[in-house]
Amino acid sequence: MTSRPAKGGGRWVSVGPARIGRWIDGFAERHGPPSVTAGEEVVRLLGADGAAAECQVPFPPLTTSGGGPLARLITHARTERRVGVLLVRLGGHAAGVFQGDELLSSKVGSRQVHGRSAAGGWSQQRFARRREKQVGQAHEAAAEVALRVLGPHVAELEAVILGGDRRAVGALRADRRLAPVFALETGPFLTVPDPRLVVLAGTPAEFRAVRIRVTDPG
Repeated sequence: MTSRPAKGGGRWVSVGPARIGRWIDGFAERHGPPSVTAGEEVVRLLGADGAAAECQVPFPPLTTSGGGPLARLITHARTERRVGVLLVRLGGHAAGVFQGDELLSSKVGSRQVHGRSAAGGWSQQRFARRREKQVGQAHEAAAEVALRVLGPHVAELEAVILGGDRRAVGALRADRRLAPVFALETGPFLTVPDPRLVVLAGTPAEFRAVRIRVTDPG
């Protein structure tokens, strides 16, 4: 479980699917039996002492069967979905298909992209053209990996999670071949370092977690 301050007050906690039931029980023990309201994307708990927990439903909408809203949230979070992941940073990329936490197929790659030159004059212009070419080649390599790994599975994927650098990911949106992939886009966007295999393999801990905004009693 991770925790960080929330803009506007309270804090965000991320709770893995295996622990969400225990977390809800702990909230009730700390703050009294909660009243519960549920929508398609948020399940809200209000403790007897005024504490609140807004649980963001992963892969909304919330499951419509299986008991009350808390039981449905737990079942929904623990469901093992087939999900595609595409991570792109300038010069590095990774794509994978997951079943629950298991990485079924993947491809990771990189392309050299030089940093910006501080030199002036003709040499700077030549360097800029070379760098622009390298950036284009990096984007093309990332698109090819996305097509190779995610393309054959689009029909069976429930969602696609994106991550890395937003600008680098955004550069791929103009590629019409990837339209079916981007059509399945679901949050959260994962801000990750260099997309190596170990980084890709660890992403389910983020995209399967239930994000909860907790506000303590005033």
